[in-house]
Parts: sequence; structure tokens; C-alpha cells
Amino acid sequence: MKKIVQLILALVIVGLVYVIYDQISTPIRFERVQKAKEAAVIERIKDIRTAERAYKSKYQRFTGSFDTLINFVLNDSIEGQRRIVDEDDSVAMAQLKKAGKKNIEVFSVAVIDTIFAPKRLTPEQVKNFRYIPGTDKKAEFTIAAGMVTTESKVVVPVVEVKAPYVKFLDTVAFRQEVINLVKAPEVVTYNKYPGIKFGSMEGANNEAGNWE
Repeated sequence: MKKIVQLILALVIVGLVYVIYDQISTPIRFERVQKAKEAAVIERIKDIRTAERAYKSKYQRFTGSFDTLINFVLNDSIEGQRRIVDEDDSVAMAQLKKAGKKNIEVFSVAVIDTIFAPKRLTPEQVKNFRYIPGTDKKAEFTIAAGMVTTESKVVVPVVEVKAPYVKFLDTVAFRQEVINLVKAPEVVTYNKYPGIKFGSMEGANNEAGNWE
């Protein structure tokens, strides 16, 4: 009987040690996982923002369609300018002037080959823009674009792309931690977005990211 009681007590102690260890280690593991997943999401959403800014530069508006944005990056081009000769070369400049030419050459370059420099994206990476990293293509970013009128009555284009925490964090293994993150005082009190996003449909904010 005494050995049975000792065995039960030993099992209880082991169980308590496990519970305490789990309570201590879970937040640490969650923080590590959260940082890694956020980094992947931020990396992709930055590329999306770069593409949106290039699209606006050419078409004076943003797009609220990933199909349009992806097609733009893969198939469109943008114009650039460069000097034909060194402006310190007086002979060459005189020849240009005599020929009635300006010292500017306009050229076109494929969007995908230039806007992400020095990084280079593959067509496959561009095609995956819509998908939130780490979700096996099961969750997509929310994208919206439009025009808003400022207080000074100026109409400006706006865009917003976002990925909520509940879409890319493990809500099974870290259920309580995700709940705590979404319902954090700073999120509720200051109406902060519980996830990763850039831009705003409420007004122009230079496509600022909430991670910056």
C-alpha cells in the first residue's frame, strides 16, 4: 500500500513539473514562432508594397486586385531616363546641341527586372503574392484600393494590404497566446490592427507598415 501511495505521489509530482514547465516554455516557444512567422509575412508584404508603388507610379492609382498586380509585375514595363553623354564632355554636348537633341534617353525595362533591386524575384514568387507565407496557400492577404478626399479636398489614391494574426499563427498549439495577442490592451485601447498590414483605406499614410 505504501509503495502504491509513493508511486501515485511520484506521478503527481511528474505531472506538476510538466504543467509548470509547459506554462513557462509555451510563451517562450510562441514568441520564437511568432517572430519567425512575422518576418516571413513582412518580407512578402514589403514586396507587395513595392509592386503597388510601382503600379501607382505608372497608372496614378493603386490596384485592389492581386491578379492585376501580378500581371503588372510579370508582363508590364516601366520607363526610365538616362544621360546620353557625360555633361562635362563639352564636345559631345556641343554635338548633341547641334543635332537638336537633348541629353536624355528614354528606355523601357521589365517591371520584374528593376523594382525589387537589388533583390530579384522569380515569376513563381510573384505569383504567390496573394498567399500569406506559412499557410500552405490556404490563407490570402486582404487587399483593397481606392480614392479618398483629404481635408483639403484633394483626391488621393490609397491602398491597404493586411494579414491578421489568426490567419498565420498556430491557433491550436498556441490558442491562448494568440487570444492574448489579439486582445492586448494596446490593440484594444488604441485600435491597433491585430496582424501585419501596410497602408490605410481611411486616408493617405505613405503606405506605412505597422511593423515599422
